[in-house]
Amino acid sequence: MSGFWESISAVEISQSSAIIRIIVSMLLGACVGIERKTKGQMAGLRTFALISMGACIAMMLSIYVCQETSELHRADPSRIAAQVISGIGFLGAGTIIQMKGSVRGLTTAAGIWIIAAIGMAVGCGLYVVAIVATAMVLVVLTLLEQLERRVNVGNEARTIHLRVKGIVNSIQPYKEALQRHGIHLSKVYVEYDYEHDISRLNLVILIREHSDFIDLFDSLHTILPTLTISISNQADLS
Repeated sequence: MSGFWESISAVEISQSSAIIRIIVSMLLGACVGIERKTKGQMAGLRTFALISMGACIAMMLSIYVCQETSELHRADPSRIAAQVISGIGFLGAGTIIQMKGSVRGLTTAAGIWIIAAIGMAVGCGLYVVAIVATAMVLVVLTLLEQLERRVNVGNEARTIHLRVKGIVNSIQPYKEALQRHGIHLSKVYVEYDYEHDISRLNLVILIREHSDFIDLFDSLHTILPTLTISISNQADLS
């Protein structure tokens, strides 16, 4: 058993060890991909598995080229691997979405970057390091997310847009309504339309992720006759 473990974890590449490394990298990438897919991200099981396998194969190619080259001592096995790290950034950038001032997908992009590094570790035969790293990634993506929600560090900046019938003379009732829902009012932008007797309010707020806006909208609607109310990801209108 010890001889088998030494053969598959050795730096030198053989057909049997290469196949095992590809399989291990696929499984580790799939583990992270499943977690991302359950959160509704575009990059899921197949994407992460392919990235991990690709990084693993690139790392093995780097080693194999030097291993089979007569000028082994003068070869640099890090060249191909270095291109994986820089090239994976373009793939990660594709998962980042910019929506009206709010950036989404940074966690998935970071996951793509680290799963590539994990695939490279498998390619080097560092199975234990790769498995532990994958476990730690899953801890960060699951347990730390729950911790963020409990300690209220997951606040996001949003803007509530209101069209109110009449001219609003005081913002205090809206501020109090937001406070009752545990929401901090950051900025207020007001536009008066005297011709049509309408006030347009843009309330920039700090609100927890995954908050329920139905009760909040109902509270704001009852303050003054409200024509329309909506919310956007744009944090600043200035």
